[in-house]
Amino acid sequence: METAYLGGGCFWCVEAVLERLKGVQDVTSGYMGGASEHPTYEQVSRGDSGHVEVVRVVFDPSIVSFETILTVFFATHDPTTLNKQGNDVGEQYRSVIFAVNQEQAAAAHAKIVQLEADQVYERPIVTAVEPATTFYEVESYHQDYYRQNIQAGYCSVVISPKVAKLRKEFAHLLQENDPE
Repeated sequence: METAYLGGGCFWCVEAVLERLKGVQDVTSGYMGGASEHPTYEQVSRGDSGHVEVVRVVFDPSIVSFETILTVFFATHDPTTLNKQGNDVGEQYRSVIFAVNQEQAAAAHAKIVQLEADQVYERPIVTAVEPATTFYEVESYHQDYYRQNIQAGYCSVVISPKVAKLRKEFAHLLQENDPE
């Protein structure tokens, strides 16, 4: 198994998308990048802690590659907005890949170069690639949030379209037990 740490705005969104991929064994929401230990949601939400909302993705690279995870990650959030995803604004929502090793850092940089060369986005990609630091798991009520609150306003307006895009563009990558 390998581990990846990705931040693409609200961790609920990234978790809801990546947990559906074949080969992904676990997706856990959390925080990374700040100086304080064991930050709370309230501290991170203020936007001045230095922490980013991220997910820890544990995956089997013989089933799904890190590059494939990156492809889905970039396709399901806006990597061109600095410290912002939709109405979520602040450093805690920035687009970032926290690489656990040089191979992941190189793959992330290569993916960004490829997307830029292919002119996938109208604006430059601002996704940062940084070394992974300590991961702090979020409070339990944030884990698996979308599945537990699918009818909530934020979920239906923000997350459901991302899941729908995943199902449309990446159906071949989805786990067989992906719920509708």
